[in-house]
Amino acid sequence: MKNLFTLLLVCFSITLSAQTGKVFDNLSMESKILNMERKYAIYLPPDYETSQRSYPVLYLLHGAGDDQTGWVQFGEVLRITDEAIKSGTATPMIIVMPDANTGKRGYFNDMKEEWRYEDFFFGELMPYVEKKYRIKGEKRFRAIAGLSMGGGGTFVYALHHPELFSSACPLSAATGPIKQEDARTYYERWGETGASDEQVEAHYKKYSVLHLIDQMPEKDKKAVRWFIDCGDDDFLYEGNSLAHIAMRKNNIPHEFRIRQGGHTWTYWRESLPVVLSFISDAFHQY
Repeated sequence: MKNLFTLLLVCFSITLSAQTGKVFDNLSMESKILNMERKYAIYLPPDYETSQRSYPVLYLLHGAGDDQTGWVQFGEVLRITDEAIKSGTATPMIIVMPDANTGKRGYFNDMKEEWRYEDFFFGELMPYVEKKYRIKGEKRFRAIAGLSMGGGGTFVYALHHPELFSSACPLSAATGPIKQEDARTYYERWGETGASDEQVEAHYKKYSVLHLIDQMPEKDKKAVRWFIDCGDDDFLYEGNSLAHIAMRKNNIPHEFRIRQGGHTWTYWRESLPVVLSFISDAFHQY
């Protein structure tokens, strides 16, 4: 009887374990572009170790002041994603969370092209993880999302590379300077000093969300499924609202949500299940 109880307990533990994904939040890879080791975290779905299938991928970007562990520790990505997969509102997927807080903060190349994080992301990080893990390397099965600074990264990466992402979900996004004349002051607050007027102008045109939306080629206007979400008390409300207005003026299809809340993890934890459902629509061949 005792042996039978032990066997049942082991079986129950195995079953429970199989229903839970895994997060590894202290992984690293070598970057030649940034000349250093770069950290990243990854979420693997519950059946990853027991199947041979390949999975869609979400690149999930953290905000300023956090690192690759932000969405793990504060965003509760393991619990929320497991629940979404179990309930059927999200398809099993891999979630990659890179560190953009080491060496220099942010997801963009700097004005002097001395720190090239965006080049690292597309030239090294994506090829590395999509080779190392069983990730479907097609646009339809690739999405990007992020909060605050990572929301700005989400906007810009999808605007720069609409051929790579099926969906993009900026949350409470930092959209950059509202006008070009505000650019130098804006960048100096982020520590970007000593640049020429030409460098400031070039950087603004490359990384201002509003400028990129206004310059979007006609062929790209329906290339990405957009979900934009920002709280009504968020200090970044203006930039997100202007991005929504610019998209409407340019006939760019998108979902825009304003909910009660501020620039908080409480808000973003509530956003994540919606994001997972939204991107799964594309993964599921809606």
